[in-house]
Amino acid sequence: MKTGMIVRNFVAKDGSNVILRTPRWEGLNDLLEFISSLVDEGAGITMNKKPSRQEEAEWLGRLLINLENDRLFDLVAEVDGKVVANSELSRKTGYTEHVGEIGIAIKAGYRDIGIGTEMLRTLIAHGRAIGLKVLSLSVFSTNKTAKHVYEKVGFNETGRIPKAIFKDGKYIDMVLMTMELS
Repeated sequence: MKTGMIVRNFVAKDGSNVILRTPRWEGLNDLLEFISSLVDEGAGITMNKKPSRQEEAEWLGRLLINLENDRLFDLVAEVDGKVVANSELSRKTGYTEHVGEIGIAIKAGYRDIGIGTEMLRTLIAHGRAIGLKVLSLSVFSTNKTAKHVYEKVGFNETGRIPKAIFKDGKYIDMVLMTMELS
């Protein structure tokens, strides 16, 4: 898939015009600011320190190569030209190549307005289009809002890793969720 390709546009519940597109190299600074804001917030992601610009550039370079070679599908959501969310669908390999793994993160101030739901629906449709049979994702057990969105689009809790996360002096379970595609 091409970098920087617009996949769809929609209007969020708050009236914001949202563009879903594949990432592009020119978005490096925006993506660095995005991930740094999630780390600063202590959002429900496994990253606990901000990446350097060099680390983010290396990550983005690998992502764009994998995107161009159809090894993964990545979407960013932009509002007013700024990245406010990022999501990814990657195909597993070997005997599990029929399984796709999803990751999604949304910046504070842009949650609960439909961006996550629309990104998930787009990832699910892409998973079907490339012949995946199962989608999986994981979410902190404390992230009730995200878990609700995943259930709303058809994911079910299929397992847990007890105490998988140690954050702010507390252990948190990691919830595993799956969806079978027909």
